[in-house]
This record gives sequence, structure tokens and C-alpha cells, in this order.
Amino acid sequence: MNIKMKFGLAALSLSLLAGCVVPAQPDYGYGPAAAVGPAPDCPYGYYDFAPYNCAPYGYYGPEWFAGGVFIGVGPWYRGPAHFRGYVDNRFDVRGGYRGPLPGRGERPVAHPGYRFQGNEYRDGRGHITH
Repeated sequence: MNIKMKFGLAALSLSLLAGCVVPAQPDYGYGPAAAVGPAPDCPYGYYDFAPYNCAPYGYYGPEWFAGGVFIGVGPWYRGPAHFRGYVDNRFDVRGGYRGPLPGRGERPVAHPGYRFQGNEYRDGRGHITH
């Protein structure tokens, strides 16, 4: 095998290998969230930490919704770059909440007379802010 063939085969191998490399966060749809699949289908949003279970009604304040649609958190966050919003951390399972949680795919129900009482300020990426 001559030198030209060796370099040709090496170049071909590298180009084939480069075509098989998968980017760390492929963009198949709506930002990096596409790399982890669709966002959880939860009636009142989902927690901003894995495994992204559905959050109960009252956990997120109204600023977390645009036109009635949850803006997302974690890898599916699609709000403004410097967004901050209130949550009611009494509904946080990491803080001891053991009440009912909606299941994925459930439809929202009316909660007349409920008044949101946010007590913690967060961004859409799982960080507590001030």
C-alpha cells in the first residue's frame, strides 16, 4: 500500500468518524431541552430538579405562566434570560411537602378563592435568588 492510499484511507476514516459524533446538546427543536425529550405534561408546572415530577397547584406564582402556559424550568426553561419568579416552597417535596401531587397528563382544575403566597424567589434554572 503506497503512502497516498494510506493517507486517503486515514482521511476517509476521520471524515466518517466525524459524521458519527453526536453533539453534547443537539438542537432538534426548542433549545437544549430537545436533547432530553419533551417537557413533563403537568397541569401546574413541574419541579425544577430531577426527576421533574409535577408540582402541586400553588407552588408556582402567576409570573411562571404566559397566556396560561407554564414557561418551563430546568432543561425545558424557555423564559427570559434574567427571569426571576416566586414559588411557595411549602409545596416543595425537598422541604418536607408530602401532600398530593398531580400526575403527568392530568388536566388542571379550578381552585376558587386560592391566593398565591410566594416565599422564595427563583430563576428558571433551579437556583434560589434574591
